[in-house]
Amino acid sequence: MSSNLRTICSIAGAGKSAAFFRFDWRAQRWNLIVAFGAAIGGYLAHTYMTADTAVAISADTVTKLNALGFKSAGQAYMPTEFFANTAFSSPKTLLILLFGGFLVGFGARYAGGCTSGHAISGLSNLQIPSLIAVIGFFAGGLMMVHFIFPLIF
Repeated sequence: MSSNLRTICSIAGAGKSAAFFRFDWRAQRWNLIVAFGAAIGGYLAHTYMTADTAVAISADTVTKLNALGFKSAGQAYMPTEFFANTAFSSPKTLLILLFGGFLVGFGARYAGGCTSGHAISGLSNLQIPSLIAVIGFFAGGLMMVHFIFPLIF
């Protein structure tokens, strides 16, 4: 799925300035159709097949999430601040979601894979560089949640 970002950039003409995007994108059309189908399926499942059941989380977690601005913590399956349609009306939230998604997607494809694949493949082969990378992914996630996330919200 994440290879679609490379395909879309190639379609848009990014191959004129970067060799990474010079490939036969027409051979990847099937992948774009799969991604489009997944998006349509996700929309249909979300719209017609969901029950908004709250997740059982501790009162301490609810308090901490409320302090970060998540008023729906413990009341909904997913935080409505990010997943409700109102999230798209806030330019700040929309920008954070789009920019974060772009960085993760593009970085994963530019590196030729993704963080999950790196962890699964590398650690199953007992590779020290993969262990170091996974520790970096985890540390980056912790820093984001504990230091950067409170600044954003």
